[in-house]
Amino acid sequence: MIRKTLLACAAVLGLSLAAAPAFADELIGSYNAFLSRADHYNSQGQRLTSAAAIIRQDRANFHKFGIQDPSDESDDYFDNVNNRALLERMLNDGRSDPAVLREIVNNNVMIHVDIYRSDHGDYVIVTLLNSPESGY
Repeated sequence: MIRKTLLACAAVLGLSLAAAPAFADELIGSYNAFLSRADHYNSQGQRLTSAAAIIRQDRANFHKFGIQDPSDESDDYFDNVNNRALLERMLNDGRSDPAVLREIVNNNVMIHVDIYRSDHGDYVIVTLLNSPESGY
């Protein structure tokens, strides 16, 4: 009943709840990162073709290889290799805008990542940020 009321209010106000986390979900971390050319290629030099793979490579570059863009921020979640391995599922379970995910694949962009914990598992929501580096 409450969810239907919230959705009705959002519709009246013209708001989207698509990117909003559920009420019981807990924000457990967040960071900003610039996804540069180095993040779009894996360690073997192959071009990555999914947003999850690019974000995962960015976190591996940051935490494992020490390859960091000036705008990259640290996080306590993806410094763990096992958590980085879950990134694709976490992104699929999140509510990121498909247009944002396409931008990540096709361009060098500045992103903001929120990491949530829910009863159904951890997930991420990724949004684009304006940045001089990204050209937005």
